[in-house]
Amino acid sequence: MAVADDSRGQASGFEGGVAGLGLSDLIQLNAANRFSGCFRVRHDDRVGLIFFRDGEVVHAEQGDKVGEEAFIDILEWPRGTFDADPNVVTARRTMQKKCEHLLLDAHRVLDERRARGRGQAPPSPAPAATPPQAKASTVEVVRALPDVSGAVVLTRDGQKLGEGSYEDEALAGKVAYLAMVGVELGALFQAGDLRSGTVQAALHHLLLYSTRSHYLGVAAAPESDPEAVDAAIRNALAKGR
Repeated sequence: MAVADDSRGQASGFEGGVAGLGLSDLIQLNAANRFSGCFRVRHDDRVGLIFFRDGEVVHAEQGDKVGEEAFIDILEWPRGTFDADPNVVTARRTMQKKCEHLLLDAHRVLDERRARGRGQAPPSPAPAATPPQAKASTVEVVRALPDVSGAVVLTRDGQKLGEGSYEDEALAGKVAYLAMVGVELGALFQAGDLRSGTVQAALHHLLLYSTRSHYLGVAAAPESDPEAVDAAIRNALAKGR
C-alpha cells in the first residue's frame, strides 16, 4: 500500500516525458542517486507505479499485476510521461534483485517477447557457463596480483559464478551495471561490443573485461595506477591460457 506524506504542502517531485529517453535510463539515474519514492508512469490510459527504496526497485504495480511482472510490462511501453514523488512510499516488497540485475533480466524477457512477436524463435540460450571451479582459478590468479582488492566473474546475463563474500556481491553488482552501460553505449554509437573498460574512483578503481560468454570485473586499490594493474592482469591471463 502506498502512503503519501501530506505535510509537503504543494506537490513536490518532478514531471517529464520519457519519449526519446529510455525509462531504463531514468531508473538507473535514480538508482545511482539512491532515490526513495514512487515513479508514476503513464502510457495512453494505463498507469504503472514503480517504488524505490534507497535506490533499489522494491515494488511495482500495473493493472492487476504486481512485482517483476508489472515492472516488465511498464518497461515495454514505447512512450509515455512520468512523475517522481519522494513523498510516496510502500510497505510492500515484491522484488529482491539488485536494480542492475532486475533491468538485465527484464530486457532479456522483452527481447524474447519481441522475437515471438516477429514469429522468430526466442534467442538461443547463452553458452553453458564454464564450471565455477575452472573460472575460480582465473579469479585466484587475478586476486593474487599486487594492488588488486577483489575479482569476480559474471555470465553475460549478470549472474556471478562461484561463492563469495558480501564484498564480492557488491563488486558483481557494479560490474553488471558497468557492462550494461557499455552495451547501451556500444549500440548508441554503433561501436560494437564492449571489450574492456576502466572506471577510476576514490574508493577503488574498477576494471572490466568482456569475452563472448563472461565478464571479468576487478577492483584495484585507489592509490594504484590503473594502467599498470591492467597490464599486470592481461599478462597474468595470457600466461594462464
